Amino acid sequence: MNKDIKLIPDYFIIDQLLTEEHLLVRQSVRDWVDSKLKPVIDDYSQRHEFPSFVLKELGELGAFGPYIPEQYGGAGLDQISYGLIMQELERGDSGIRSTASVQSSLVMYPIFAFGSEKQKQKYLPLLAKGEKIGAFGLTEPNHGSDPGSMITKIEDKGDYYLLNGAKMWITNAPIADIAVVWAKDEHGIVRGLLVEKGMEGFSAPETHRKWSLRASITGELVFDNVKVPKENLLPNIQGLKGPMMCLNSARYGIAWGVVGAAIDCYSTALQYALERKQFDKPIASFQLQQKKLAEIVTEITKAQLLVWRLGTLRNDDKASPAQISMAKRNNVDMALNVARESRQILGAMGITGDYPIMRHMMNLESVVTYEGTHDIHLLITGFDITGIAAFK
Repeated sequence: MNKDIKLIPDYFIIDQLLTEEHLLVRQSVRDWVDSKLKPVIDDYSQRHEFPSFVLKELGELGAFGPYIPEQYGGAGLDQISYGLIMQELERGDSGIRSTASVQSSLVMYPIFAFGSEKQKQKYLPLLAKGEKIGAFGLTEPNHGSDPGSMITKIEDKGDYYLLNGAKMWITNAPIADIAVVWAKDEHGIVRGLLVEKGMEGFSAPETHRKWSLRASITGELVFDNVKVPKENLLPNIQGLKGPMMCLNSARYGIAWGVVGAAIDCYSTALQYALERKQFDKPIASFQLQQKKLAEIVTEITKAQLLVWRLGTLRNDDKASPAQISMAKRNNVDMALNVARESRQILGAMGITGDYPIMRHMMNLESVVTYEGTHDIHLLITGFDITGIAAFK
């Protein structure tokens, strides 16, 4: 293969817009993904098993809460660095990015943003190191896109809260040491609590038989008269604004992450097209294959520019929830289409575990649904441009 061929595209030279720190952060995660994750992830996915060795190593990489200040165990990096980390992790596997994304944006972020100083000191350094693993409890069996209708509740019992209810489709749930749980109080106000493994009445059964995110561990959070100490209430937030702010951070990370999945599909397809011969020449020489590859690299480039700009807005605290929503929806849809087109370039080989494309495709079928479905994000954009809410 021509050594000048770029398997990881940067068609609009976006690297020139990145700092030396950004490039170093990306390279360190890229090296880890290539040396530690890629050689084993297909096997874990085939076995429907979570590679637990990644937890400590992700902590050592600084992939957990990278934008959390150093005083709490984070790396104090900016939002573009966070995005690049998510991109490289998802170039390996969406499930591994999900583990880091949940730990960072849905567990560490709310503790940092809404927690007491005591809570920050107690939990954040351990979460940053990967010594403690977190989960985020918002979605319920009957309430997904409409979290405001949640029925999980807390009752004030004087010196503790009594928690009852259930959450489902929770990444990290079976291995989580701590769960950030959102529940309604007696007044119907949504509050956040820190629920720890071992509290009586708290269980986290694993979800089995998934066709997607098979190397990610997913489960439920079940609360049966769980006594939660009052000191475990997040004191600085009330209402749905809290979980929505967490989801904004996570959706931003997803918008970057899926670019990595698309890049891995593209690089696999490009390399295969250059090496696979039919009719005495590489299939890359045929017009229809070049059309696929040209359209794929174009869509990846557009997505790269979108998240780079979104990252600069996030760094200036100017990114709106609607902008984040648009990027999440657009980039996941892009990655799914890239995976499907890339699979076609490989023909029948594309469905085998010898190549990562089918695994990415199946994973992305979950990513297009979680943390705001494709359709809900369309309605968020529709509301933003018309001023008319179509949710009800």
